[in-house]
Amino acid sequence: MPLYKIVKVNKDTKVYIWKVTESEQELSKAIDLTQYCQNRMLGMKSEMHRRGFLSIRHLMAEAGYVDADLRYDEFGKPHLKDGNKISITHSNHFTGIIVSTKNEVGIDVEMQREKILRIAHKFTPIEEYRTIANTDALIRKLTIVWGSKEALYKIYAQQGLSFIHHINVKDFTFDSAATTADILYHGDLSTYQIRFMEFEGFTCVYALRS
Repeated sequence: MPLYKIVKVNKDTKVYIWKVTESEQELSKAIDLTQYCQNRMLGMKSEMHRRGFLSIRHLMAEAGYVDADLRYDEFGKPHLKDGNKISITHSNHFTGIIVSTKNEVGIDVEMQREKILRIAHKFTPIEEYRTIANTDALIRKLTIVWGSKEALYKIYAQQGLSFIHHINVKDFTFDSAATTADILYHGDLSTYQIRFMEFEGFTCVYALRS
């Protein structure tokens, strides 16, 4: 079973990462889906999405949960029945969850791709990164910023929240593997801890509400 990585963030919070290498049939073994999730899977045309969906249920099992412990609210945000906090991500052949007994949490895994250079202006003031001459470094940095904002959006879960106007990720170095971020929306200011890691051309970012 390719459980790729477990990260103990603090005494209350863990990150679980899966590398999806198994077939859909293999991943279906020992997984009992609710009717709601069976219907969701039936609507997925991509086999990769179905495999990712199933691998997340294996990650939940690693954290001590089954599919029936999970519900989604009207914004599509996942919740655990026991009141613990969870966030879920899927990108290509990597999936991940973060579970916390205390903090509101969000997670995002992204493939590092050149495409991000074309869309950067939509989610961050690109002029802040003009001093980065190395294209690979710029792709890595922008992917971390994008992943941070995705993770924060998953925590906040409010329609109308704008990546570029409402979410501010503080500058960081790659070596720090961490930063902070603020969300200012409708006069409400909230602060978050951000941590990130890179592996096999992918970036994983996770956020905790301070």
